[in-house]
Amino acid sequence: GGFGTLDELFEALTLVQTSKVEPVPIILFDSKFWAGLVDWMRTTLANDYKTISAGDPDLFHLVDTAEEVVQVIDDFYSKSLLRPNF
Repeated sequence: GGFGTLDELFEALTLVQTSKVEPVPIILFDSKFWAGLVDWMRTTLANDYKTISAGDPDLFHLVDTAEEVVQVIDDFYSKSLLRPNF
């Protein structure tokens, strides 16, 4: 949950945003923990300064339960040609 986590999050978002990697589910667990950053991204970055596109916050999923995590992953793979390596 520190700077290293933020570094990895923004790197993953940038790679997906710029199509350098295939889209994958990026899941932020615990909406209370992430709320301030997500709000800043939506209002300051996307709306006020337009340094990211308005749809860029849709590159990740904000969830609060393990069931929501599973649902996001299931939904992604049901619509994707990619499959987990089981």
